[in-house]
Amino acid sequence: MKSNAAISSYAKIGFESEVLGASPHRLISMLFEGALRDISNAKKGILNAETVAKGVAIGRAIAVISEGLSGSLNMEAGGELALNLRRLYDYMALRLVEANLKNDVEILDEVTRLLTEIKDGWDAVRPK
Repeated sequence: MKSNAAISSYAKIGFESEVLGASPHRLISMLFEGALRDISNAKKGILNAETVAKGVAIGRAIAVISEGLSGSLNMEAGGELALNLRRLYDYMALRLVEANLKNDVEILDEVTRLLTEIKDGWDAVRPK
């Protein structure tokens, strides 16, 4: 039990160090990665009939998308692109709520595809 706590603490410190040392571009990538991981965990929760785990994971994914990704958009500088991304993030959050209510892995797969496509584009424009 104590070794699990130590491992957890070490992982948390490692993650915090990565966040503190990350560029703004990398931080957004980390948000994408976190949302995708949470959706994957939600899918496992559905497939294993773990209702609480599913709900927690979907809740985290919605928060990352709605607060992290959508909240990081610069609506003035981003213009139409930022507006379209905000609308897409809103759509994904609504779809995740629906997936939670219906235990629908196909909706989770849809949101995963959308997020992955945006993440791939984001990663492709990484500053050198």
